[in-house]
Amino acid sequence: MEKVSKTSHRKDEHLIICLEKEVVSSVSAGFEKIRIKHQALPELDYKQVDTSTTFLGKQLAAPILISSMTGGSAEGGRFNALLAETAEHFKIAMGVGSQRAAIEDPALEASFQVREIAPSILLFANLGAVQLNYGYGIDQVRRAVDMIQADALYLHLNPLQEALQPEGNSNFTGLFSKIEKLCAELEVPVFVKEVGSGINPHIAKALLELGVTGIDCAGLGGTSWALVEAERQPDPAMRHLAQQFGHWGLPTVDCLLGYRQQGINGQIIASGGIRSGFDVFKSIALGANLAGMALPFIRSANKGPEALHSFTEGIIKELRIAMFNAHCSTISDIDFSTITLED
Repeated sequence: MEKVSKTSHRKDEHLIICLEKEVVSSVSAGFEKIRIKHQALPELDYKQVDTSTTFLGKQLAAPILISSMTGGSAEGGRFNALLAETAEHFKIAMGVGSQRAAIEDPALEASFQVREIAPSILLFANLGAVQLNYGYGIDQVRRAVDMIQADALYLHLNPLQEALQPEGNSNFTGLFSKIEKLCAELEVPVFVKEVGSGINPHIAKALLELGVTGIDCAGLGGTSWALVEAERQPDPAMRHLAQQFGHWGLPTVDCLLGYRQQGINGQIIASGGIRSGFDVFKSIALGANLAGMALPFIRSANKGPEALHSFTEGIIKELRIAMFNAHCSTISDIDFSTITLED
């Protein structure tokens, strides 16, 4: 029971740090290097611009995902409820934070269970891939999926974070074969995501060849979990060490360009430093199917439901106006030809 309480306490620590501390990498995700091509005569009616898309068989009003962030504590559950209500209202996708705490202690399951609030959304369950080396198998994974009636599963990769945590699980050996086996056995699609350091094209391609449905690059440029862990370190030397890795990884745009250059086919989710509807547009133009954000949503939720709704509405409106001015009447019109890359 002591281990469970520590896991739940760590979730609250992470949440408080993300809300109150500066944990965003100073390295850019790279979206400022991309310009959307303006069309002075778009030959469109703005009112008919359609931001909707279909992903994993579900209709979304916009290609936006509230990325995995929280759960596993009472406070995490309160935020998940706010985020789920917003996802349902705006018909966008959502992922919950790592469900390991609730696998260890079923009393924490309610902090992840949002289906009653959001019956129609595309919802991702979430577990750390490394847990497959620490006693987790298909039964625990199915529990995570069934716990929240998820449509798909995120297996997250966080070797940097685990290496910097005093309580980290850092044995990442043999996971390719275990992920392959899991994909063959699990009834819902499996996506592999990083948590802020990016997935390079070589690994992305290898994972897709194993049977993974999609990749969430979760690149450098947004929340740095090294900086989050630095805030938790009581030892000044370890705090400094974690800070040194606060800008480690592959920027989001570099990941997406790499996938395009390697001809990687599969469902791609862009995340890491996405902060606007313009960034959503650019992500889709670079080949992503969805664009995810975590920290902007959680910080907006911290201000209350009205602020959260206002933020979400603003992102979608930015996307729609960008589409209108780029002569894109639908999401499928957004492609590489609608942007330019700056040196």
